Amino acid sequence: MKRMMMMVAVALMTAVSVSAQEGYDNTKHEVGISYGSMSNSTWMAIGEDMGTVIGSFGKARYDDGNFTGPIAVEYFYHLNPVVGVGAIGVYAKETKDMFIDNVNIGEAKNTYISVMPSVKLNWLRKKHFGMYSKLGAGLIFVSKKEDVKQGYTGGSESKVGFNFQISALGIEAGSPNVRAFVELGVGEQGLFLAGVRAKF
Repeated sequence: MKRMMMMVAVALMTAVSVSAQEGYDNTKHEVGISYGSMSNSTWMAIGEDMGTVIGSFGKARYDDGNFTGPIAVEYFYHLNPVVGVGAIGVYAKETKDMFIDNVNIGEAKNTYISVMPSVKLNWLRKKHFGMYSKLGAGLIFVSKKEDVKQGYTGGSESKVGFNFQISALGIEAGSPNVRAFVELGVGEQGLFLAGVRAKF
């Protein structure tokens, strides 16, 4: 985590030094959509599964899980050629079967929705290529519901927590107004993510 934050700081200093770089197209708005892997909510789900097994001494467990996401939508308004401010919204969902003493008693459904104010630092800007770093921090809203068979006890739960995204390295390529991108980082959008964005 400290290494990631240091890389973002270095990117910011680099961005200041290249603010006069050619290739900036004077667009102010940017909208993107992405899909990632190994997000914070994925780790939360894995931790819940392990906690259930340990807490019940192996009597209860989850299996046949299906995790969708993280699917993210983001918007940035460019204050200048280097700095963009905006927000990232992320959705993820998990469904999994519930077992007690190896008997399937129903299904658990978890939904994860995150909203994170964010900043993007464009430290390399060319007409058809760019590199950047991104930082977002905000809240995650978790909703859990258990649909169980007759004779068993289910339940539901909602909670709110802190969430974040640190993308140390982002690479985008395409036309000046529509580009595909990939990012490496850590957080709710994932360790690795890919998507497409439009600038206007």
